[in-house]
Amino acid sequence: MGGRMNKAKITSVGIIVVLMALILAVQSGLFGNSAASSEEMKHYTASFLDIFDTKTDIVGYATNEAEFTKQADAIKERLVYYNNLYDIYNNYEGVNNIKTINEHAGQSPVKVDAAIIELLQYSKEMYELTGGRVNVAMGSVLSIWHEYREDGCENPERAKLPELSELQAAAEHTNIEDVVIDADAHTVYLADPKMSLDVGSIAKGYACQRVMDECRAKGMDHVLLSLGGNISGIGIRYDGSSFRVAIQNPDLDSEEEYIEKVDLEDGQCVVSSGDYQRYYVVDGKVYCHIINPDTLFPADTFAAVSIITKDSGKADALSTALYNMTLEEGQAFVASQDDVEAMWVYHDGTKVYSEHFQESTVK
Repeated sequence: MGGRMNKAKITSVGIIVVLMALILAVQSGLFGNSAASSEEMKHYTASFLDIFDTKTDIVGYATNEAEFTKQADAIKERLVYYNNLYDIYNNYEGVNNIKTINEHAGQSPVKVDAAIIELLQYSKEMYELTGGRVNVAMGSVLSIWHEYREDGCENPERAKLPELSELQAAAEHTNIEDVVIDADAHTVYLADPKMSLDVGSIAKGYACQRVMDECRAKGMDHVLLSLGGNISGIGIRYDGSSFRVAIQNPDLDSEEEYIEKVDLEDGQCVVSSGDYQRYYVVDGKVYCHIINPDTLFPADTFAAVSIITKDSGKADALSTALYNMTLEEGQAFVASQDDVEAMWVYHDGTKVYSEHFQESTVK
């Protein structure tokens, strides 16, 4: 997660391109005003970088640029707040964040903001729900892969894989039960001194959902927010139709930029995970950032998995979990969940859908 915040850029355009997993293709209303006609509203977008180390986009209408900027900046401020709390790489003055907790592993409990307590409690719920396929206590393993991936990207000629023995030793320090949460005291303690947290599998989606909930509570409507590959909406488009989102083709060399387009109902979100987002290449083979907790190596069955549901935090966790499951396991899991649909994409472009996913696709 990034520590530098860039000033939002305001532009008047009809289509906004979202980097990473998804691309928006919307002409929609934001912060709807029933007293103003569509002719009186102008279409704006706000884009800024380095929040959760990704690109953030807000798209919609307002009567003037100042009105739009004020509300877009309010969303940005809340995203910055969550970014700083959930950051594992940077310190912020006066803030105890996930990095602070990691630095005190095995030493003492750390008093933290309620938003960290709630994130970690939710993460434990997702751990149980997915049978351990999403584990925020895997920081010791993920940090090894992060170092090898960073070095391999900077020096591709000497890119290499970590030794299994090194990964197995680190995996001895990933027991999520050693994450001790005292909600009354507002503290978190890592009982294992060699443990570290990495909330990358859930933090963006969770923060996105929290911000959307806050916007809804303030009466905002016709809101579409993209935080990297996490896209959530409030209400529908200003013209009364659904938000429409194009899902990026994980094959970046293909002439087909999108593999599917979906319409989102009020409150729905779409999140994708895949091997085209963060990866490096060793001896001609791609190794992505999604690590299977069973093998301790990157999963490679699918090119991408997309989730549609009504909770962005859950969608973020489940896109990772399903990426680490076999197709049969994933299909059975999705079938057991209410209001969760999935699309699996293989490296040859083959797509497999859950029972009702295609009800959202654009024909």
